[in-house]
Amino acid sequence: MRFAFVRVKNHTELAVATGEGLVPLNTITIKGLENVRLTISSLMKNPYYIDLIDDALCEVNGELEYLREGEYKFDSAVGKPEKIICLGHNYKEHVGELKKKLPENPILFSKFNNSLAGHEEEIPLPENSSQIDYEGELGIVIGKAAYNVSEDKALDHVFGYFIANDVSARDLQFRTEQWLLGKTCEKFFPNGPFLVTSDEVRDPQNLSIKTRVNGEVRQNSNTSRMIFSCSRIISYISKYIPLKPGDVISTGTPEGVIVGMPAEKRKWLKNGDIVEVEIEKLGTLRNRFVS
Repeated sequence: MRFAFVRVKNHTELAVATGEGLVPLNTITIKGLENVRLTISSLMKNPYYIDLIDDALCEVNGELEYLREGEYKFDSAVGKPEKIICLGHNYKEHVGELKKKLPENPILFSKFNNSLAGHEEEIPLPENSSQIDYEGELGIVIGKAAYNVSEDKALDHVFGYFIANDVSARDLQFRTEQWLLGKTCEKFFPNGPFLVTSDEVRDPQNLSIKTRVNGEVRQNSNTSRMIFSCSRIISYISKYIPLKPGDVISTGTPEGVIVGMPAEKRKWLKNGDIVEVEIEKLGTLRNRFVS
C-alpha cells in the first residue's frame, strides 16, 4: 500500500494512493476502526489495520472521496522522524568516481528535520553556497523497534520504503572533515511522493534507481550495487543506536553526481533546475531548485 502526507488547506492529512488518486483516510469508513484515528504510528503498531483499509477500499470502490488536483500539496512522506540517518559511499561505482577506497564499515551521518521537504516542493538554493549537488537514494522507514538485531531479521523491522534526494552543498560539506553543514540546509532532504509498505517492495536489493536533471539522466543504477545491503545497514546501526518506529535511514547514492565529474565539467544546480529521482516500485520524486 502507498501512503502520503498531504497538506489540505491549513492541516496535514494521511492519505492512501489508489489507481485513481489520493484518498484521505479520514473519509473512509473502515469496519472495526470507526473510532480509531489512523496515523502512520498507529499503522506501525497495528499492521493488520492495513488489511482492514484494503478491505474497505475494495468495498466502497467508486464511492471514494478523491483529492482533486490543486486542492492539496505533498508533504514529507516520512512525517517528522526522530532520527534521519544517512549513508555515504555505499555504491561501488560512486566510490570509484570519487577516487576513494571501499569502506570497511558503513559511513554514517545525519540530517535534521528542517531538511525535510515533499514531492513537488521548491528547494531553496542557499545564498552562502555555490556547489549544490543531487543524490538520488532509496530510503527506509523503521516500523518496529530494532536494537542489536541480526542481519537475517533486520528487514522484519521495516515498515516501508521511499525515494529521497540527499541534497548536498559540496563547498560546505568539505569545508571540514565533518559533513553535517553541507547536508542539512533547509529542505535538503526532499522525499516522497509515497511511503510504500515493505510487502509491495519485497526485495529492496533489486530496484532500478535513476536521477534526471531537466530531463537528462545523470544517475542510472540498481540497488544491487550497494556495498552494504539494507539488512546489513539496519543490523549495523541497531548494534549501537536503538532504532524506533518512524526512524529513517537513507541508503546512499550511486554514481553520476556532479562532484564525481571532472572539475571542468561540473555544472552545479542553479535556479530553475528540476531534479527527478525515480525508483522502481516507488514512483518519481520531483523538485525544482530556486534562488
